Amino acid sequence: MAILAAVYHLTHYKYDRPVVLGPQVIRLQPAPHSRTKVLSHSLKVEPANHFVNLQQDPYGNFLARFVFPEPVTELKIEVDLVADMTVYNPFDFFVEPSAEIFPFEYPEEISDDLAIYRTPEPAGPLLSAFLQTIDRSPTNTVNFLVDLNARLQREIAY
Repeated sequence: MAILAAVYHLTHYKYDRPVVLGPQVIRLQPAPHSRTKVLSHSLKVEPANHFVNLQQDPYGNFLARFVFPEPVTELKIEVDLVADMTVYNPFDFFVEPSAEIFPFEYPEEISDDLAIYRTPEPAGPLLSAFLQTIDRSPTNTVNFLVDLNARLQREIAY
């Protein structure tokens, strides 16, 4: 049996005088590569006098860029979405034999493609301290990730 989730989002700004809006980039749609199936999606933007460019970012996420050629007195963005939240096995994936044991090296033929994901921002003092506590001795990669995620959930608070 499917579990359906309906999401409604409203952003509504009213201005006391006409204002010039710069381009508005809206990212209120799930990524196409997500396992969650989107059954319906609706995006309504007011005022109606606008231009829209549909784009994808480098990660494959959908963007809608709205340009308003004239000053406006309000901006209204409405999103309606229905998603199929069917439960799936999060461990239903394949790990390449070369990556079964952490730490591992990526094969040279894909290393350049992954460079954008492997160039982190400089770590602050809290992250640096946390990273020093991670056991990097060889272990099963999936077990390492499960344990690391559980630890993050336990130890990080906002």
